[in-house]
Amino acid sequence: MESIYSLSPGNLILLLLSGFMIGVSKTGVPGLGMLAIILSAMALPARSSTGIVLVMLICGDIFAVAYYRRSAVWKHLLMIIPWAFCGIVIGYFFLGRINDRQLKPVIAFIILSILALNHWWKNSDTGNLRIPERWWFAAFLGLLAGITTMMANAAGPIMIIYLLAMGLPKKEFIGTSAWYFFVMNWVKVPFSARLGLINSGSVHLNSMIFPAVAAGALAGIVIMKKIPEKTFSIIVQVLTVAAAIKLLF
Repeated sequence: MESIYSLSPGNLILLLLSGFMIGVSKTGVPGLGMLAIILSAMALPARSSTGIVLVMLICGDIFAVAYYRRSAVWKHLLMIIPWAFCGIVIGYFFLGRINDRQLKPVIAFIILSILALNHWWKNSDTGNLRIPERWWFAAFLGLLAGITTMMANAAGPIMIIYLLAMGLPKKEFIGTSAWYFFVMNWVKVPFSARLGLINSGSVHLNSMIFPAVAAGALAGIVIMKKIPEKTFSIIVQVLTVAAAIKLLF
């Protein structure tokens, strides 16, 4: 693990910017997290960046659940969390057998397909199908989210798809997302520590990045208040599509 003192100024700036974006994504603009993950991977080796990003995400989660603690819709969380936990266990065993380069195109295809289906559900006369309310919808996305979050911290777009399909207003959207990731990211900690992704060196580096995450979280709260509901939905979907396309390359 590289020390904070051995990083070039450019790489340090990338990590600080990544931390700020993670903070904003947790409290204001879901979807920015994928860009933050990409910036971290540019600053550090991919495997090392996974542990660094996980701790940054947890720091952002703490701010998010503190502010949106009463906004979560727990029935949606209880539908998906057990399946996501199973996905994390699967992802843990996959880490030594499949790399994220092999997984990313599959994730991107699924995300884009579900986004298209979600748009179709909301704009056609087949709304009585109510596919998002079926148990297997939550099971499928939960397993996929668990696997991808364990392997690459890349479950953000998948959870966004799930919450968009549930039709939540922006405050409940962010609050439900905040509690989901707060729970699941802590579940990942022992697995990541066992794999050596979190260690004394990574924790030291994270302590230097924490102020950027905190600043981003506070900025996200301000931004969220100023974004209208419809604009919020459009921004989230555009960022999710961009993140999915990025996974293809």
